[in-house]
Amino acid sequence: MSTTERPRILVVGGGYVGLYAARRILKKMRYAEATVTVVDPRSYMTYQPFLPEAAAGSISPRHVVVPLRRVVRGAEVLTGRVTTIDQDRKVATIAPLVGEAYELPFDYLVISMGAVSRTFPIPGLAEQGIGMKGIEEAIGLRNHVLEQLDKADSTTDEEVRRKALTFVFIGGGFAGAETIGEVEDMARDAAKYYQNVSREDMRFVLVDAADKILPEVGPKLGQYGKEHLESRGIEIYLETSMDSCIDGHVVLKNGLEVDSNTIVWTAGVKPNPALARFGLPLGPRGHVDCNEKLQVNGMDYVWAAGDNAQVPDMAAIKAGVPRERAWCPPNAQHALRQAKVLGDNVVAGMRGFPQKEYSHANKGAVAGLGLHKGVAMIVMGKVKIKLKGRLAWYMHRGYHGMAMPTFNRKIRVFADWTLGMFLKREVVSLGAMETPREEFYEAAKPAPAPAAPAQEKAKA
Repeated sequence: MSTTERPRILVVGGGYVGLYAARRILKKMRYAEATVTVVDPRSYMTYQPFLPEAAAGSISPRHVVVPLRRVVRGAEVLTGRVTTIDQDRKVATIAPLVGEAYELPFDYLVISMGAVSRTFPIPGLAEQGIGMKGIEEAIGLRNHVLEQLDKADSTTDEEVRRKALTFVFIGGGFAGAETIGEVEDMARDAAKYYQNVSREDMRFVLVDAADKILPEVGPKLGQYGKEHLESRGIEIYLETSMDSCIDGHVVLKNGLEVDSNTIVWTAGVKPNPALARFGLPLGPRGHVDCNEKLQVNGMDYVWAAGDNAQVPDMAAIKAGVPRERAWCPPNAQHALRQAKVLGDNVVAGMRGFPQKEYSHANKGAVAGLGLHKGVAMIVMGKVKIKLKGRLAWYMHRGYHGMAMPTFNRKIRVFADWTLGMFLKREVVSLGAMETPREEFYEAAKPAPAPAAPAQEKAKA
């Protein structure tokens, strides 16, 4: 970490908003006008809309992440966590990956910590659940699912086999519907290479507390998505929830009970709980309370955007939606545009110039449900175009492919897709990645001391 007399702009979080905001600030700033410092526990940004495809093997996991130090050149990148912020002193406490925590002073602050999985105190969830918020979880899910097929193919125990081939997904929003669609697609392909496992042996279950899935694309496309998944043999239970999953025994509120080794939790997100220690005004659900210029209310040196911010949706307000109900939804569409406005406003605020108001009308939503399958709602003025099937899938890939940060990653993602058109999907499980040193440890650990001969024992 460098010391400087220049003003410091501290960006807390290196996700989508943090990366784009830091790049924008660096681009707009004059030389040596300020020091930009980005703090994140990971040294890379994850493009979360591609996690389902990474879990299914359609995209290489390395191509879903963007290295921060490579992309935000000219900024300090600190790998660690901001644990507390003293707003009176304008000092943040940084806990690095190794070593003692230290204080870092700042002049301007950007809060872009994103969201974490929204969980509930369900017995067994912490021990059995698999999340889908990071690339590590996507890789782990892929390896885990393929390992279950390996287990089922090799065992003669019918109970073990049935539990291995039952996959339960909790949450029917974008993350849940896309993930179960992609994973079912992968498992269907993989089953072709197993002697004792077929798609008919597998059981996929999707559970949601709402009365529909994919609410982001509207009721008609959501119903189509539900019918499409059901046509592929996926059981969908709406208006119900999970009561417990101790040792993989899943109990649903509707009375259904199943045993499963795979319980994927995608039931929504919530703002990062660390925000409560930052001395910021928070909304009723824990979001940072911002105005239409992305400034934190009552704090002219702090800005926030993305999933951790409560930002007025000015386009909806202008269209007549009551202000108390008009908030920008947490999606990549808003995050990308908010980050650019935020970057401009930080530089303008630093120079004492007027700041811009953030306003963006919803352009629609796209979702992929496996290879060549998807739904899309495109908004063009007052007209809503609804697409489904292969064309919607192309829209999904096209939109997110172009939204992927940096040309380097765009090219790699499109290359993965192009190769996938000609080559069969990889169905290799690398489960040993979870414990890569285990085999070496077994080979290198000291051998046990030899037992004493029987004669020596008798003398003793």
